[in-house]
Amino acid sequence: MKKYLLIHFIVFAFLSGCGKDENQKSKSEGNTGNKTNAGQSSVKDDVSQKDIAKIAVGSPDHTALVAALQAAGLADVLSNSGPFTVFAPTNAAFSKIPKETLDELMKPENKSRLAKILQHHVAVAVYGEDLIKDGQVLNMVDGTNVTFTKKDGAVYIDKSKITGSVRASNGIVYIVDEVILPASK
Repeated sequence: MKKYLLIHFIVFAFLSGCGKDENQKSKSEGNTGNKTNAGQSSVKDDVSQKDIAKIAVGSPDHTALVAALQAAGLADVLSNSGPFTVFAPTNAAFSKIPKETLDELMKPENKSRLAKILQHHVAVAVYGEDLIKDGQVLNMVDGTNVTFTKKDGAVYIDKSKITGSVRASNGIVYIVDEVILPASK
């Protein structure tokens, strides 16, 4: 008899927990009722060192990059712990791409193509300035390689010049003056 009551109690407890409606779930989970699936990039933190996503969002020179990351569904990836090395094209770099091409890439049906291009700007690991050597080949997240060149005191990743860098809590961001396109196969 005791076993029978115990089993009924467990089943009742399980079913009552599963029967919460959305409002109860929202309240118990601390949700404000907004049913969007906001990721880590939406977390507000004005104290800690910024992650790569927050650096990009806070930069007026990288609004085109942020829009592309959002269109490709990658905005939250760069909020993860990493470590990442990101080569972030400026708005001026995106303006070198024909508007029609950029508009086409930003369409939902081209999400995977856009994601592949953006993944060509990311390496998994932190490659500080002291680790980048002339002629070095680096594998990017999209599975293709880039090559670094040093000339006249400047560093290039493929044909794109690195114009600055910013340390992030989850890696490093290099600012580049061109969108780096993967080699055509």
